[in-house]
Amino acid sequence: MLKAISFDLWETLLTDTPELSRRQERLRLERMEQVLAERGFGETAARIEQAYRKLWHRCHELYWSRDEDIACRVQIEHFLEELGLDAATFDETALAALEEVYAGAAIEVLPSIVPGANDVVTELRERGYRIGLISNTGRTPGYALREILDRLGLAPSIDVMVFSNEHGVCKPRPSIFAALREALDVAYDEMMFVGDNLYVDVHGAQRLGITGVHFDPPTRGTAIAPPFEHGLQIVPDATIRDLRELLGVVPALATVS
Repeated sequence: MLKAISFDLWETLLTDTPELSRRQERLRLERMEQVLAERGFGETAARIEQAYRKLWHRCHELYWSRDEDIACRVQIEHFLEELGLDAATFDETALAALEEVYAGAAIEVLPSIVPGANDVVTELRERGYRIGLISNTGRTPGYALREILDRLGLAPSIDVMVFSNEHGVCKPRPSIFAALREALDVAYDEMMFVGDNLYVDVHGAQRLGITGVHFDPPTRGTAIAPPFEHGLQIVPDATIRDLRELLGVVPALATVS
């Protein structure tokens, strides 16, 4: 019996258009430059963008490509290293200021809600389902995403949120799905997971016995995971092109299960 329905976040409930992504990036870079300049490191300004991009590749190589994740503060420490600065020489106030502007760009420049997302999660919760969420976080950590979801009106309909930077690993690792299952207090075969990535979301869920629904929208934003050659033939339990289709899919799959 289906008791809980959970979602991926980026490109499933929220999306960043190219313009939103550019605005968030500009805000991060400007604010980080300002923090450094105020502390006597103005000469690093010309290298901030380069260090910012190198940071992304470094995190991907060291962590994300291995389905591991790190705290936002560690990303800041790596960023300073890319600038040739020693994070140990920065006091807590300076490190906290850098983290705040790095993590908070998407709070000030809010992402867009995927069409129908608010109505779908609200309706499913009203039907009595527990609602969960797992997000591989990237540059925006869990504490910032909670505020974003609250500002966009999605948070009240979500019972459990699990974020990779807090958990330590990313989807499709089994342990992050296990953390969600435990918090929702349901069995794997009583869960459904909906996401836009066949491997990370659908395969990650299905190999634990969770019903996996592939959300394949006509257009996507910029928050798409890099392609990964997995060599698997992944067959979702259902595929939807509009999130609102889920309201019809859920009772059909609940009957089957």
